[in-house]
Amino acid sequence: MRTDAVLLERPGALRVASLALIPPAAGDVVVDVEVSGVSTGTERLLWSGEMPPFPGLGYPLVPGYEACGRVVASHDETLAVGTRVFVPGASCYRDARGLFGASAARLVVPARRAVPVGELPAAAATLLALAATAQHAIAGGTPPDLIVGHGVLGRLLARLTLAAGAPAPTVWEREPGRRAGAAGYPAIDAADDDRRHYRSAYDASGDASLVDGLVQRLAPGGEVVLAGFYKDRVSFAFPPAFMREARFRVAAEWKPADMAAVLDHIAAGRLSLDGLVTHREPAAAADAACRTAFGDALCLKMILDWSDMR
Repeated sequence: MRTDAVLLERPGALRVASLALIPPAAGDVVVDVEVSGVSTGTERLLWSGEMPPFPGLGYPLVPGYEACGRVVASHDETLAVGTRVFVPGASCYRDARGLFGASAARLVVPARRAVPVGELPAAAATLLALAATAQHAIAGGTPPDLIVGHGVLGRLLARLTLAAGAPAPTVWEREPGRRAGAAGYPAIDAADDDRRHYRSAYDASGDASLVDGLVQRLAPGGEVVLAGFYKDRVSFAFPPAFMREARFRVAAEWKPADMAAVLDHIAAGRLSLDGLVTHREPAAAADAACRTAFGDALCLKMILDWSDMR
């Protein structure tokens, strides 16, 4: 089998290419992808060549961890043909690395990695990895009362905080055009906020230079949660952290329990994924689409449509 896939040959060189697939084995499913999302965090770093050393990193590679499609062949008893699934990544290519491997028209993945999503719209399903990542961050400690960044991850952190019944957080966003869309919580410029006693500040911006400023806004014993992905070394001045007995926590990859919690919130009507996908392009235009996703501050989530690539 072959598939069309987004291929990063080297930093800055992205195209859609035909790649040979590793044949499915026992326990695998074959998924025809409807849409896949473009990450403005890790994929931007892969595209720019700024990704820090990371297991499996190397070019050429297929990016992507946000795909939704239908099972078209199953070698596993747990997933039937026709099931709509979310795929958080794949490593199924003969001549390219899969990091994270889901931006392709067809994928071969272990059935245990494919998450059934019922009839959740495909575009919304591409957001499940970010939603589960946000849930993982919140589940690890105190819900945020301050969130930095009103991109998709920041919005999901705010929505999940409300879904959990916690008080509404404050969200800082430096880009005026991205402050719109806050529902049930304020999204403001940090310069307009004089509060100095936040107990839990979550950074969803990926900007390591903000850590010192967050420490100075903490209450005694407060916590800074690093929920983004950082290309620069994360450091902080010790005296302000010492005086506040500040705590630091890194929120990493989501776990199955986080995905289950998100799906439960969605099914119960506590969590909406509306208003987060702002751009959609045919997969054949992936290079231009990625440049928009990485360069346009008003592009919250770009998705690639693979329906014409099979």
